[in-house]
Amino acid sequence: MSDIEDVFGGSAEETKPETEAKPDADAESKTSVVTEHTEEVIPGETEKMVTETIDEDGDVVEETTEVTRKTVKRTMKITETSATTKTTTLTTPAKLYGKDLSEYDDVDVESLLAQLSPEEITILAKEVDPDDNFLPPDQRCGYECTKEATGPLNRKQLIEHINKQAIETPDEPEFEPFVQGKVRGKKWVPPPRDAREIEAEEQIAIDMGEEYEHALNDATQEEIIDLAAILGFHSMMNQDQYHASLLNKGQPVGLGWDGITKSTQQKLFPMDPPNSTDVEESIKRVKDDDSKLIDLNLNNIKNISDEKLEQLFAALPQNEHLEVLSLTNVGLTDKTALLLAEAIEKSKTLRVLNVETNFISPPVIVKLVQALLKCHTIEEFRASNQRSAVLGNKIEMEITDLVEKNSSLLRLGLHLEFNDARHRVAAHLQRNIDRSELQQGMSSVITTTTTTTACISSQLASSSHASTSSGAAKELSPSRVRSLAAFEKFIKARTWSQPADTVTHDLPPAGRLVRNLQASSEAGTGAGAEKKI
Repeated sequence: MSDIEDVFGGSAEETKPETEAKPDADAESKTSVVTEHTEEVIPGETEKMVTETIDEDGDVVEETTEVTRKTVKRTMKITETSATTKTTTLTTPAKLYGKDLSEYDDVDVESLLAQLSPEEITILAKEVDPDDNFLPPDQRCGYECTKEATGPLNRKQLIEHINKQAIETPDEPEFEPFVQGKVRGKKWVPPPRDAREIEAEEQIAIDMGEEYEHALNDATQEEIIDLAAILGFHSMMNQDQYHASLLNKGQPVGLGWDGITKSTQQKLFPMDPPNSTDVEESIKRVKDDDSKLIDLNLNNIKNISDEKLEQLFAALPQNEHLEVLSLTNVGLTDKTALLLAEAIEKSKTLRVLNVETNFISPPVIVKLVQALLKCHTIEEFRASNQRSAVLGNKIEMEITDLVEKNSSLLRLGLHLEFNDARHRVAAHLQRNIDRSELQQGMSSVITTTTTTTACISSQLASSSHASTSSGAAKELSPSRVRSLAAFEKFIKARTWSQPADTVTHDLPPAGRLVRNLQASSEAGTGAGAEKKI
């Protein structure tokens, strides 16, 4: 036992711990101790190593090195020791209502339940409320209705019976009858406030000046409400007061500081009538290229089959009069949308296309925008509120690149999430709008210029004819004839045959000329143009 005493620092009996609140148990522990350690050195053989080197003078020098090898043998003795520890615990006995329940520990509950009758088990189940979340509520509830069902459930009759029973049941008598104006019980009195809080509130005072204080003291209720609306104090008023102040209307009656705020009555608008367009008749008119069919509206018609849509899209390239096509909320899918993209590429007169509120995926929307590059007549394209609410960065960048290549698109109805795409598309569409307005203005200028030139030529011809045929007194002076001839030459030099030629000419030198020619065309005479020039 000397080895054990060296390891544990005493006898094994002194290592018994005293614990409580644990069951009785015997613990056995083992410890390994190194008791002996010896080393033995065994000499080995000696080897000689000869190396030849050359010194600075060039002589050969031999160096001999002796190497002796030794073997060290170590021996270790390990001793295992064991100790047994016995623990004694004290457990508090379980009690219920002060009664010790330890005598029921050995009782078999299953045998007791087996001795009960079904009626006794039912009574016992009613007394116990199992706290089990996996059981349905009807099985956890102790109430059971023993009456037989009188028939199927009629909710209306059940509510009527409950209301009738509630009305017929007399109220419980009050111990003290209610008397108006008499306080029953103890009246609540707020506790007195701290004097320091009152002093702090009195010290916080805003000096607005005599002018502002006099204005606010003499202001009426409507003026204060208007001031609150201007300053944005929305919590001081309701919606009716706020909008009445903004619109400079009178304040509603009964909605002052002491009034009762009521909800605003909603305005009821009649429902839009259903779309009564005949789909088959419209497809037939598109195939026949009806000159009166310019606007085709098929919005909110949900029973259009894919075959009818395919027939409609197949007839679009041959139609030369249809300008507006609306297909909102018609159940358009990717399959039919691809056919529409092929029809757009071959269309000649279509200006507005609306395919909002359908089931078109973002890649197919890119196909539709790409088809607009080949159709130079479409000015407005709308395709928002599709299956996917968010297009994504990649799709939006592709749409932006395609829109920037399109020189005829003026309006685009798509929800773009990223700022870069929105700004680039908006800037390009604005440039297209400016270019379109410029071309329309130059077209009208060309028409006006041609008319003015014809008027001047006819005036020169008539004046020369009058001067040669009859020597009347009303002959044009030589200076007037030269000015008219110079003006005609100037007009011919700056007249363009096509609107596209305006891109290669400078407009600023002809700015006054355009203004004067437009004024002369409104006056309807060529002489007015001559005077203004």
